[in-house]
Amino acid sequence: MTTRQLSVFVENKPGRLAEITSALAEERVDIRAVSVSDTADFGILRLILNDPDRGCTVLRAHGFTVSLTDVLAIRINDQPGGLAAPMKLLSDNGISVEYMYAFLTKTEGAASVIFRVSDSQKADRLLAEHGIQLISEEEIRNM
Repeated sequence: MTTRQLSVFVENKPGRLAEITSALAEERVDIRAVSVSDTADFGILRLILNDPDRGCTVLRAHGFTVSLTDVLAIRINDQPGGLAAPMKLLSDNGISVEYMYAFLTKTEGAASVIFRVSDSQKADRLLAEHGIQLISEEEIRNM
């Protein structure tokens, strides 16, 4: 069960993130999770939105380079070792994590993590088989 993430190419210039977030806000697209990785000249803004299709359309209309990527979202226990178990499961089965980031939800005692892996289908199956709760795009939409 994957969810779609927007990856936005962003020049490292003052105001670029403000432009992106304002464009989404004007169209009532809500940001559920965000991550930024950068170099001296540009960055990649990764967004989980309540409506990824609309967000993609809005940002492209504002001249941004945007791509949609399938990622996994999981809910883990918010305690020491909560993330270790799914990471070890993936590692033991030859699945590498390319990147990951956490996001807030209203579920008490739980943490939520987005990650991109080398084999989404295999990871999805393994995580589900081992009782790790996957978060659907529909659930993210309604958070």
